[in-house]
Amino acid sequence: MHDTSKSGLEGFLSAYLELSDSRIFWSALLGLAGIPLEGLCDFAIYRLIASRSEKYAHIYRSGIFGYLIFAACGVHVPCLACVYVYKHLTRLGAENALELSYRFGLYFLLPAMILFLIAWVIHSWAHIAAFSKGLTPYPRWCWVFSMPVGQALAMLMKLAPETALRNALTAGWLSIGNMWMMGGLLVTMRLARRGEG
Repeated sequence: MHDTSKSGLEGFLSAYLELSDSRIFWSALLGLAGIPLEGLCDFAIYRLIASRSEKYAHIYRSGIFGYLIFAACGVHVPCLACVYVYKHLTRLGAENALELSYRFGLYFLLPAMILFLIAWVIHSWAHIAAFSKGLTPYPRWCWVFSMPVGQALAMLMKLAPETALRNALTAGWLSIGNMWMMGGLLVTMRLARRGEG
């Protein structure tokens, strides 16, 4: 019987077989430092929401904490470890390289990923709800400057032909979502209603 989930994983991982070990290491290290910095920046948005709604600010803050706790060490670094394990087991000719990589991901990556996704949903929902309900100094339509919208835009790149740049940008969907959110809010900052509330 053909297992489509594992063949999909094999296709995903095979795109990274040509990466050098140093590139995998630096990707892990940069994410280990960069993802928490992105999360810390979310406290600026927390303050925007807190100025109008304690309830949504507290919900948003709990999402930030989950993001800070699980995104870098719980998800990003183990994803790259999974790539590393698969790459080296494949090069060694291990018959069960995919199976071992799959189990590694299942045992060590999946629990943190589930917790991260719960925090991400809370974070994203509170952000979109607060902005769309006018609970920030920004116009309501600025809810579009949220992580899910930026992440969806990054994933649209999957429709482009496969290149190293496309793979890098879609692998960085989380950071692109953050850049979309922060960049959009910075550009529209002049529209924020100052002094109200």
